[in-house]
Amino acid sequence: MPFSSEFLTVHEEPPGPFEHLVMSMGGWPDAAEGATTTIKYLLRKLGARKFAEIDPEEFYVFTQERPRSSRTRDGRRRVHWPANEFHYWPGSGSSKGSGVMFFLGLEPNLKWRTFSRIVSGLAQEYRVQSVIHIGALLDAVPHSREIRLTGSSTGIDLQKVLNANRASTSRYQGPTGITSAISEACTNQGMEYASLWGHTSHYLQAAPNYRVSHTLAQALTRLLDLPLELDELATAASTFDDEVEEAIAKDDQLQKYVKKLEDRYDESVAASEMPDPADVVQDLERFLRSEQRSNPGENS
Repeated sequence: MPFSSEFLTVHEEPPGPFEHLVMSMGGWPDAAEGATTTIKYLLRKLGARKFAEIDPEEFYVFTQERPRSSRTRDGRRRVHWPANEFHYWPGSGSSKGSGVMFFLGLEPNLKWRTFSRIVSGLAQEYRVQSVIHIGALLDAVPHSREIRLTGSSTGIDLQKVLNANRASTSRYQGPTGITSAISEACTNQGMEYASLWGHTSHYLQAAPNYRVSHTLAQALTRLLDLPLELDELATAASTFDDEVEEAIAKDDQLQKYVKKLEDRYDESVAASEMPDPADVVQDLERFLRSEQRSNPGENS
């Protein structure tokens, strides 16, 4: 019996099955839009087709996650609701498996277990074997070093691939996002689950962070053997780096802070460990206080 939900709208039946579901969620799991930008790039370059979407009505508090409005060319007002969309790419002769299902969404405010069952249920219907989530998080890492990746998988083979992509295993415990709920729902139905995170420099406000997106895209195309060129993302990442360097060159205090992060990062790489988060927070607080003293009028 085909999977169905009153909150799921299916526009067409894709030519499954699909070996993989690749997903990313905007909001908390998407610092500087590093992960969702990666998925959008893959969808566009692969020519993936949207085939289903989740109705947002039951899953969002619209005073918190407000819809956006725009005007059409003929002057009418259009409301854009939070989107959670499934796409598919049927694959090609040079790719492994039988194509890829994609899910691009926005972390919901409500009913996480119901939301997760919809995602896992549709994946199960199309006989997905492994679900791969990519995300981005803020971290005390310098922008001038290689993007740090962390990740883990419930499957041995997927974990080996993550290790080959130098994605260290995360030891994080604490408040979590919707992706953990989806992971649990998928593994309960027998699917392997992997999560790959790109670490974003917490002092950068610019979004999208194309450098993180490019790194995630490189790892994902290797993982899935996708026939995809990443030149466009590489160029955007290079331009992003140039703009960041130009901005930091104008701020002496920020330069000093970045230099401290670089020294600490290099030491931690040599010792194969990352710095104590408490020390990082204290350094950041000191930096912010010094910025306020240097620019007293900005907060008045």
